[in-house]
Amino acid sequence: MARSAEGKLNILMAASEAVPYAKTGGLADVVGALSKALVKRDASVSVFLPLYSQIDLERFPLKSTGHTVTVPVSDRLETGEIFSHELAGVQYYFIKNDPYFNRPGLYGTNEGDYADNAARFVFFSRAVLESAKVLGLHPDLLHCHDWHTGLIPVFLKAAYADEPSFQETATLFTIHNLGYQGIFWHYDWHLLNLPWDYFNYEALEFYGKINFMKGGLVFADALSTVSPTYAKEIQTAAYGCRLEGILRKRRKDLYGILNGIDTEEWDPSRDPTIAATYDAKTLQGKEKCKTALQKEAGLPTRKEIPLLAMISRLSEQKGIDLLIGVFERVMGTGAQCIILGNGDKEYEVRLQALAKKYPEQAVVQIAYDHSLAHRIEAGADIFLMPSKYEPCGLSQMMSLRYGTAPVVRATGGLDDTITQFNPETLKGNGFKFKAYTATAFFRQIQNALSLFREKKKWRALIQNGMEGDYSWNASAEKYLKLYRMIHKKKRGER
Repeated sequence: MARSAEGKLNILMAASEAVPYAKTGGLADVVGALSKALVKRDASVSVFLPLYSQIDLERFPLKSTGHTVTVPVSDRLETGEIFSHELAGVQYYFIKNDPYFNRPGLYGTNEGDYADNAARFVFFSRAVLESAKVLGLHPDLLHCHDWHTGLIPVFLKAAYADEPSFQETATLFTIHNLGYQGIFWHYDWHLLNLPWDYFNYEALEFYGKINFMKGGLVFADALSTVSPTYAKEIQTAAYGCRLEGILRKRRKDLYGILNGIDTEEWDPSRDPTIAATYDAKTLQGKEKCKTALQKEAGLPTRKEIPLLAMISRLSEQKGIDLLIGVFERVMGTGAQCIILGNGDKEYEVRLQALAKKYPEQAVVQIAYDHSLAHRIEAGADIFLMPSKYEPCGLSQMMSLRYGTAPVVRATGGLDDTITQFNPETLKGNGFKFKAYTATAFFRQIQNALSLFREKKKWRALIQNGMEGDYSWNASAEKYLKLYRMIHKKKRGER
């Protein structure tokens, strides 16, 4: 592919996951939806992913490009075969290396089956650059997502500085969650095939270890994260995860762009997975969805009982300790509650034990079920997100779109997207609390339950939420503007 014509950007994205191919969290949703939104704005977009065994090859018949790449990992050469698939105008490329990617799960922790995560993503990072060369992509902009691709800007400057394919390639590194950094012991340094000069506190060294995310933060031309508030928070000690110094140093290059959701998939007016479709003007369908969800969950089918829900990874970040702290008080109100998610075993066990005490009111399903998530969003009245921190959050936007009122902690993207409802002016779209305490959380749940009984005001609240714009339209435009700015700056350096 020749370099794009003036005005049409040639964008290459690298990520560890993307819907609909492989997913463990919101990162996959963002990569898939943003890519599609950029193509609709006349950008040329290629996305590189590992070829995991989880990818459904019957649903997505990948084609071999006929190209392979060979990259150094430590003192050996590793080979990757490049496959391709086009979807919604986006050209996806998959790098196949079975010893690294043909295993259960995507990456997990740095233990057991994933003790070689450093080698896996050293390989992937260099293979992305080599693949771009052999495929003749000549990207204007290389957009790297999270720690798994943090080494790409490092390799680009350290090993590919003279490569003609990348002479005008600018780099953007996006932080989706600073809590996951890709930290490995210093004995893994040999895997990178970089001079020891790069193992210092101004480059990849991090308290005696190697930090892949830090590589992206230091070496990328610009940085972004997934909400304006989170961009400010991560420059503080409370949220910076010991990288706040670097982020403050690069604050002029750091941009907060709020994520969107795929409003074609998450659309209650035409969602094939829910019991009845509806929109902000015709809410009868939502009542049918609630009844259907109560039946599916084995709960009493009473529309006057408020139905609370949570769909989440069960981890400390998501405020599960606050949920546990208020659970019995919520049950004391007579409300129902459905929780869907998996994660830390301790939280799974404690939530299941609590639900067992209230079989007529509570259901906890330890799983991730995408179709059930749609049915919960459509059938619930109130959605709970008491996150300790939340870079952006997508579930609150899905809830708003489905007429389910969010109760959130005012942090990161939750603070940016939720406005406290005022029952006097009928303005606002949800409920939020600041202090990270069970008391503050329960107070806003009580506010929501109280308003639920005032049907006219409740209807105004959920209509406010449903009428908001949660698409990628505005955010994709902001990304394009940022791409053009840093690409122009890159060309000016030559």
